[in-house]
Amino acid sequence: MRAVCFDGFSARPVLRDVPEPTASPAGVVVRVEATGLCRSDVHGWLGHDDGITLPHVPGHELVGTIEAVGDEVRRFAVGDRVTTPFVCACGTCPECLSGNGQVCRNQTQPGFTHWGSFADLVALHHADTNLIPVPATLDAGAAALLGCRFATSYRGLVHQARLAAGETLVVVGCGGVGLSAVMIGAALGARVLAVDIDGDALARAARCGAETTVDSSGRSREEVPAALRDAAPDGVDVSVDALGREETAAVGILSLRPRGRHVQIGLFPADPVLPLGAVIGRELSILGSHGMPAQDYPGLMALVAEGRLRPQDLIERRITLADVPDALVAMAGDRSAGGVTVIDVGR
Repeated sequence: MRAVCFDGFSARPVLRDVPEPTASPAGVVVRVEATGLCRSDVHGWLGHDDGITLPHVPGHELVGTIEAVGDEVRRFAVGDRVTTPFVCACGTCPECLSGNGQVCRNQTQPGFTHWGSFADLVALHHADTNLIPVPATLDAGAAALLGCRFATSYRGLVHQARLAAGETLVVVGCGGVGLSAVMIGAALGARVLAVDIDGDALARAARCGAETTVDSSGRSREEVPAALRDAAPDGVDVSVDALGREETAAVGILSLRPRGRHVQIGLFPADPVLPLGAVIGRELSILGSHGMPAQDYPGLMALVAEGRLRPQDLIERRITLADVPDALVAMAGDRSAGGVTVIDVGR
């Protein structure tokens, strides 16, 4: 099969023929229809994930059709169209048994713990626990994005922060995850404010449902919350840092009203110093969101089925497997690169 591989961290990826995967007893092999190009793939390529062994095939957001099933799989069959969370749970550990497979102690992650979806075929483990049926009518790009960006944002807002209609949400950082959070917040009936340093990103956020946008370039972490007070004089109910920088997390925390909830989705390059005085004095909550287990997908899928959430509207570029090496290198070199790229593997 064709796959985009890299033999060394930061070494230019190449498209080449590699052996096809086989299904583990409880797993499947999926023929990939589409897969997202995510900044997490860049971090893996740069060597920021110690679970990756070389040579490696990245890719973790995907949709496709089952090509082969293991002998222990009971809920799925060859020909089923499916997606999966980027965190694949084992289904039997204490975390999984408590309904929290997104923090499974035995988790696997396509594109990180094993070869991923920048290929014609990808192996997925513990299929009965992790696969999610996808309607034939759903756009392939939209379905692929449900595996990481939208699932992580949905869990953060709905299951962690319990964002309610009429509440105010501020999203700091309007890349793929941030725009997903903007769209989900708007779909849930929240008033959404968006913060970024890039005008194009803020324009995208407005198109996705942000009522107010704030350009944070050249402003301190204390000045940005002050700029938001015209829209939310008492502070916001929920904040999301979708970027993962000390200053962006601080902006989110300092924007909150007393008893507000901050959701940290963006990953930090190093542990940050945060304004914990505000956390204590205002009794704020700081929550993490690390993907979403497959059994919690029905609420997200319902928003998509009802047309209240349209992940496909975020897609600005559709490329082929042959385009991936250039696209991955370009994304690593441009932190401001906006819009979402989807790889149409079948092309």
